[in-house]
Amino acid sequence: MRNRDITPKKPELVIEAGRAEKQYWKDLWRYRELFYFLAWRDILVRYKQTVIGMAWALIRPFLTMVVFTVVFGQLAKLPSQSGAPYPILVFAAMLPWQFFSSSLGECSNSLIANANLVSKVYFPRLVVPTSAVVVCFVDFLISGIIMLGLMAWYNYVPTWRILTLPLFIGVAFAASMGAGLWLASLNVKYRDFRYVVPFIMQFGLYISPVGFSSTIVPEEWQLLYSLNPMVGVIDGFRWAILGGESKLYLPGFFLSLGLVVLLFISGIWYFRKTERTFADVI
Repeated sequence: MRNRDITPKKPELVIEAGRAEKQYWKDLWRYRELFYFLAWRDILVRYKQTVIGMAWALIRPFLTMVVFTVVFGQLAKLPSQSGAPYPILVFAAMLPWQFFSSSLGECSNSLIANANLVSKVYFPRLVVPTSAVVVCFVDFLISGIIMLGLMAWYNYVPTWRILTLPLFIGVAFAASMGAGLWLASLNVKYRDFRYVVPFIMQFGLYISPVGFSSTIVPEEWQLLYSLNPMVGVIDGFRWAILGGESKLYLPGFFLSLGLVVLLFISGIWYFRKTERTFADVI
């Protein structure tokens, strides 16, 4: 009998060009623990050594709602246009806007804040801005407590439309991710964007229907006004939460929805296009 070689074979290491590109989306799942770590770390850092902790996620939108209610509801005497109390009208818009603006701020600085990790270790860089958006989404969920409190205070009962709210939350998430990916990528190469982002958030607050209803915009201008993607998102939130007489301008909503989808897809495309240079530029 011939002696068979029973020595175990050593595993072969195959180096294939472009393998990282082919495995990218699978790697997002493989590095899910890093995603959890980054998100949990940011949540802890945000409220570390604060006196009232996560209550800050309630105080900021609440005070903004109070200011808008006094300025637009009491001084300017703008009608609610939906039959709902004015504070509920304002806060139904504050929820998606606060989520969107916070996501822009956190995403734009996420890669810079994790420069040591980005420049030294391989992992799908998409994990970093996504974890930043998820942290802002946690604040969004906490802020929802105020909405429940306002509805209880005014004895306001939502209609069946509230069941469609997860759909509009998904649209808000897509808008935040798309814009956040663009700003995160641009901020790595052009550090001027750290000054641009606060301006975008401040300017966007006043051109978006947060303190007022978009129905006050003349009908001939509503489609043009809907070129602001957040108009459709905010109107969708109000339509779902307020019910009653609140209306959704469908042509404008679908225009905003199309822009959100375009923003989301183009944000992923541009992020992936520039991702390979992050470690060198950052």
